[in-house]
Amino acid sequence: MSGLRFELPGPQSRRLVYEMVIPVRWGDMDAMGHVNNTVYFRYMEIVRLEWIFTRVAPPGPQGPVIVNAFCNFLRQIEYPGDVLARHYVGEVGRSSFDTWITLERTDQPGVRYAEGGARIVWVDHAAQKSVPLPAAVRALIEAPPATGPS
Repeated sequence: MSGLRFELPGPQSRRLVYEMVIPVRWGDMDAMGHVNNTVYFRYMEIVRLEWIFTRVAPPGPQGPVIVNAFCNFLRQIEYPGDVLARHYVGEVGRSSFDTWITLERTDQPGVRYAEGGARIVWVDHAAQKSVPLPAAVRALIEAPPATGPS
């Protein structure tokens, strides 16, 4: 593969906070017989939101907004199968934090099919402005890892 590729930071710069298994659905595939590129972003969204809303903070007047997202497509995911999505956090700032996600098939442990990430900013939704991460949210972001539903 050629072109621009964003690198995940090394293990010392990121911390695993959540992982879950996502089934590949027949409808995730496109006419080429593999999971459509947009679905990789959906898998990342699923694990990110599952972690945020079950472990960090439920939806409310303040919460997360993604200000950028990227994905490196490494291999084609095909039906049938299950995807193991691992969610990491990195640099935590005043009102934002970086996240990274890796995707691999459960039947091929350790073989990455995609990797990506997003910068999340905590905002006051009504004011549409960033706000400092609440202390409780910051503590949960920095808490030990948790495993999600499989």
